[in-house]
Amino acid sequence: MAGSSIASDTPKAEAAKGLALRLGLRFGLAAGLACALWMVGLQLTGNNGFGPKQILAQLLVPLAAVASEWMLRRRLKPEKPGLGRSLGVGVLTVLVAALISASSLIGLAHSAGEKALAVNRAEVLEIVRAQQRENPKVVLSEQQKQQQIQLVENMTIGDMASGTFFKVLFMGLILALPGGIFLRE
Repeated sequence: MAGSSIASDTPKAEAAKGLALRLGLRFGLAAGLACALWMVGLQLTGNNGFGPKQILAQLLVPLAAVASEWMLRRRLKPEKPGLGRSLGVGVLTVLVAALISASSLIGLAHSAGEKALAVNRAEVLEIVRAQQRENPKVVLSEQQKQQQIQLVENMTIGDMASGTFFKVLFMGLILALPGGIFLRE
C-alpha cells in the first residue's frame, strides 16, 4: 500500500518540479531581458548605460522572483508548493536574471567601446570623490582615498559585470527569500 502511494505521488512531484523550473526560467529571463533592454535604452539615449540608473530596471528582479513564487503557488492549488520549491523558483528567477543582466553589460560594454567606459569611470569617480568629501562619519586616510580612486580608474568590464551580477543577486534575494517562505503554504 505504501509503495503505491509513493508511486502515485511521484508524477505529481515531478510535474511540480518541472513547473517550478519553467516558471523560474521564464520569470528570470523576462527580468534579465528587462535589465538588458534598460541598459541599451540608456546608452542609446545618451545616458550612462553602466551607471546608477541601471537600478531602475534591476528593481524588477525581486518583484519577478516574488511573482514566480506566487504563480507557482497559484498553479499548484489546491496543493502547496512547499518551502524547497517555493524558495527554489525564486532563487532560480534571481539567478537567471542576474546572469543575463551581467552578460548583457559585457556585451554592451564591448559594443559601446572605450569612450563609453571612460564616461562611466568619470561618473563613478565623481560620485566617489563627492562621498569622500561629504561623509563625515567615515574618516579615510589619504592613502585609502587614493586606493578608492585607483580602483575606479582601473575598473574593467569584468569588474562592472561582477558588480552588476552581485547587486542584482543581492537585491533579488532580499525579497525572494521572505517571499518564498511566506508563499510556501
